[in-house]
Amino acid sequence: MSDRATSGPTPTVSRVLPDGRLIELLYDPERRATALALADPDGPVAVHDAIDLADGERLVPYAADNNLIATGCVLLPSAVGAFTTQAALVAGVQAFLHRYVDLSPTFEAIAAHYVLLSWVYDAFHELPYLRLRGDYGTGKTRALTAIGALCYKPFFASGASTVSPIFHVLDAFGGTLVLDEADFRFSDATAPLSKILNNGNTAGLPVLRTMTNRHKELNPRAFRVYGPKLVAMRHGFADRALESRFLTEETGQRPLRSDIPIQTPPELHREALDLRNALLAWRLTQRARVRPHPDRQAAGVDPRLNQTALSLLSLMEDPALRAELHQAMSREQRRMAAERAASPEGLLVQALAERFADPAGGRVTVSAVTEAFNRLGGDSRTPPASPRQVGWRLRERLKLATAKSNGVFVIPAGERGKVEALAARYGVPVESAAA
Repeated sequence: MSDRATSGPTPTVSRVLPDGRLIELLYDPERRATALALADPDGPVAVHDAIDLADGERLVPYAADNNLIATGCVLLPSAVGAFTTQAALVAGVQAFLHRYVDLSPTFEAIAAHYVLLSWVYDAFHELPYLRLRGDYGTGKTRALTAIGALCYKPFFASGASTVSPIFHVLDAFGGTLVLDEADFRFSDATAPLSKILNNGNTAGLPVLRTMTNRHKELNPRAFRVYGPKLVAMRHGFADRALESRFLTEETGQRPLRSDIPIQTPPELHREALDLRNALLAWRLTQRARVRPHPDRQAAGVDPRLNQTALSLLSLMEDPALRAELHQAMSREQRRMAAERAASPEGLLVQALAERFADPAGGRVTVSAVTEAFNRLGGDSRTPPASPRQVGWRLRERLKLATAKSNGVFVIPAGERGKVEALAARYGVPVESAAA
């Protein structure tokens, strides 16, 4: 008898078996009962109280009285619904969002496809995040509730939540993290949440946390945090790399549509359950057919943005919608480039490019770069920079070498190639840094 057979049944939320079959947890709130749906990619779907695998392992559903399930902290489908076509399913999701949330037309379509992406996210290696950003009273939480209610195994939390259960729930359930009031960037206590966002958009990058066993021995554990994320917040993150992972709707920039209900109606939750059931049927029958489409990348867009958005573009069958997302990506790239160019490092690169491009300037001294840096604006948060401070920025932030020549610190001519590369990165015309 195998060890698995003697260790007892395995509580299961979802699993992809080696032969391609899919297992998903169901929860019927009226009967307060759970079960497991088992689907063959090319065959029927059946519902079981338990599933016995060939190696002796017995899979059972999580208990219906599990607090996460019974309280609706994690939402599940109640049955395997009816699936017709992907286009019809997207239209149904988008119609649901339009009834209850006021989103811009493009973002409404993006959100509908993001819901689909959440149900097959494990078919991709990188994912974008979806974000609602704006002041209080602009509909962020309603949008979070409506979109999140349709996503794959959504887990609802807030930026003030204790970090430990978020790690454990994501690791055990997978699915979609729905995070409200995510403006936690100034709190050291919630810094681990930013690790979830930084690691959670790429498969195979777990977060390591120190745990102890019952003997109080150190036992580090890798928590899986990969999966779709839906975030609402008032501002942005200081980390530009993290910012690049979001597809963002700015809320509160126009009057609320008059047909949007002020309070969340009970129908929203009933309709959401029906759509989750249909989305489950889509996952069970189509998951094996989903794959990335590299030919749908946006031309002229930074590879990082394309890498993040490709999974969503791969599910968009409408070329016009893909073109709209391409345009949104281009706008985001321009915004990020302008922000980067206006940063202290960006202004320093402009100063460097200016000095290297001056044919009458001779050698490029740190003092001359400092003068140009302060003239361009420097760091508006501090007094004018000194050559010592600029020298530190050159070495530590831009990774450029400085050297002392005849008692004066200079940037060697051999650093010109690095300056040109930095000029291109920070949006300074490369020709201005040429000889």
